[in-house]
Amino acid sequence: MEEAGSHPEKLSFLDRLAALLTPEPEDRDELLAFLRAAHERDLFDADAFSIIEGALEMSDIRARDIMVPGARMNVLHIDDSVASIVAFAVKTGHSRFPVIGNGRDDVIGILLAKDLLRFFAGKEFCLRDMLRPAIFIPESKPLNVLLREFRLNSNHMAIVVDEYGGVAGLVTIENVLEQIVGEIEDEHDTGVEASGSIVAEKDGRYRVKAMISIDDFNVAFGTGFSDEEVDTVGGLLIRHFGRLPRRGEIAVIEGWRFCVLRADSRRIDLLLAERLPEGADAGLGASDA
Repeated sequence: MEEAGSHPEKLSFLDRLAALLTPEPEDRDELLAFLRAAHERDLFDADAFSIIEGALEMSDIRARDIMVPGARMNVLHIDDSVASIVAFAVKTGHSRFPVIGNGRDDVIGILLAKDLLRFFAGKEFCLRDMLRPAIFIPESKPLNVLLREFRLNSNHMAIVVDEYGGVAGLVTIENVLEQIVGEIEDEHDTGVEASGSIVAEKDGRYRVKAMISIDDFNVAFGTGFSDEEVDTVGGLLIRHFGRLPRRGEIAVIEGWRFCVLRADSRRIDLLLAERLPEGADAGLGASDA
């Protein structure tokens, strides 16, 4: 006899997901296909699928793919006055700052903005004494490993170094989590990343927010992409693929190569764009990176 209130015809979420995953997938692509099918059957919503997809793909993303380039790092100098440090902290709105000595490759430590409270409390403040140790990681560090290290060591920022030991950029725990949950914006997010503009890389490529308008892109680069059918650069890629492209996919359009750096099941967020030499795109099309 069935117990009162039981509903054997209603399987739990885990039971339904287990049934969906039989037989077991042999690789991650098959797993994602099963999960996508589960999402299409309304076993979980789009946000949940996007988070799962982002978590599974973290091992393919390296620190260099998401770092803030060294040229755009907001740094303090070890000899800066307390007044200038406070003014800079207020202006940028950041909670952590790399502190440098002899040049931008000489990162001495990290200053937490909250430690400036000692100055306002009337206590003695010495910048060198306030510094926390800086964590250095290679550009090739996978994000899943980096996130685990952030959690184990209670760090929120790492300095990314290149093969020669120079500072290539920095990565925060927020940068890593955005690969899973999507972009995290707050009241201090200003400039190119928040406004949807273009950031030049050292190698002649550009990080482009997918929501930038085609008109703005054309003005910035003197291109002639049509905006009759779509309004944004992200829309341009969707039209080219005929679907929503995945992270890592590449398209060559009218002499430009676009690589999808950040995307989920709902939208494209960030692209890496570069102008190809004349004739270099002949015979090329969409592909996986």
